[in-house]
Order: sequence, then C-alpha cells, then structure tokens
Amino acid sequence: MVYERPHSLCDVTTHFCPGCSHGLVHRLVAEVIDEMGIEGQTVGVCPVGCAVMSYDYFACDMIEAAHGRAPAVATGVKRSLPDRFVFTYQGDGDLAAIGTAETVHSATRGENITVIFINNTIYGMTGGQMAPTTLPGQVTQTTPYGRDPKVAGYPVRVCEMVSTLTGTAFAQRVSVDSPKNVRDAKKAIRKAFEIQKAGLGFSIVEILSACPTNWGMTPIEANERVRTEMIPYYPLGVYKDITADVKEEA
Repeated sequence: MVYERPHSLCDVTTHFCPGCSHGLVHRLVAEVIDEMGIEGQTVGVCPVGCAVMSYDYFACDMIEAAHGRAPAVATGVKRSLPDRFVFTYQGDGDLAAIGTAETVHSATRGENITVIFINNTIYGMTGGQMAPTTLPGQVTQTTPYGRDPKVAGYPVRVCEMVSTLTGTAFAQRVSVDSPKNVRDAKKAIRKAFEIQKAGLGFSIVEILSACPTNWGMTPIEANERVRTEMIPYYPLGVYKDITADVKEEA
C-alpha cells in the first residue's frame, strides 16, 4: 500500500463539489495529524461555510462555532486545555468578513492556536457572492459587472495583515493547484502545528483554493485561474516565521 486514507480522516463521502480543493486540504491536515501522532490530542473548530460539516470528516474531536467565531472558540479550548492541539478550519467569507475581529485579536494576543484559512475569492456555500478576497474585476452573484474597488474596496490580503502583529508566530500563503504546491502546503501545515507544539503563538496557513462551481469553470480551468489570476495577486510565501528570525539572530 503506497497511498491510503489517513486515519484522522473519516471514511465518508463529503459534500464538496467536484474539483473543490477542500477535500484535498482536509487530507493534508489529516496526514499531518497522523504523522505527528496527535489525533487523540487534537481539537478542530469549524464555523459556518463550506467547512460547516468538517465535524463529519475529521476523526479528531471537533466543535461547531458560530459564523466567524472559530478563533474565539479555539482560544477558549486552548486556554482551558493547553495540552491539546487546537486548529480552526475557515473560509474567506468567514475569516476575513464576519470573523475579522476574532482573527486579528487572536493573532495580536498571540493565542497558541493554528488557523487553516481557505481563500477561494468567493462565498461558496451561500451561492457565490463577493467575498472580502474577491479580486478586482471578478464577476460574482453580487458583482455581475465585476468587483469595482471604487465601490466595494480592495481585497483583503490576510497573511500580509496578520504578519504585522507581534503575536503572530507563523504566517504562510500556499496553494494546492499543482503537485509541488500541494507538497509545500503540507509542509506549511506541519510547520504551523509544530509552532503550536513549541508554544510560540498564533500560526496561520492561507491556502489558495479553487471553487469551480461558483466560478462557472471546469476543475482544470479553475486550477489554471488559481495560477494565472490568484497567485499574482496573492503571492505565495512565508510572511512571518519567528523560528527563522531566531536562527538569524543566533
């Protein structure tokens, strides 16, 4: 056997659309949990959005949070059970809109939690409305002529914003549009959990993701859009890593 379902991922059919990247990211998170041997110590928090049913997919303990409030719930869990590995799994409509305050303040307090942030530039579950991350000119259900920054403002670059906060220990943006980027995404997720294990503070992995259904594209076309439109606007890379800073000082 060279490829099998991670133990931390339940053997069930997901509700995700064909070509959606959520299933792939779920697998990466589960693989990391398995490899670190922490399934019995891990608590995940999923809020409203396409990730709303993640409690049916991950085999570790899961908690359902109100829309946008996952970092607040995760904070309570981690502070009361500091020996647990606590992660949130959130989309851009959740984390960067109704949950902006919870995200920013969890980061600035340096809460020792890990945030898995899915950025697909659109509200997926509710039908394809403009999200805080929707690109300029992008057509959505609420921007039929394309997002106009003069009216709707500019997209929120979460990694860049959160990396400026002192409490943030690790912030990296990755993608899952190609095998190489999938491997890099898994390494970033592992690094974020290791940061938490070391008690260094808030960690976030932003993952550029395809949404073929709401983009009106085939899965192949959607992955190409990630490469040609999303990555140029949301550059991949490590935006903050305090472990690298420590090495440089040494």
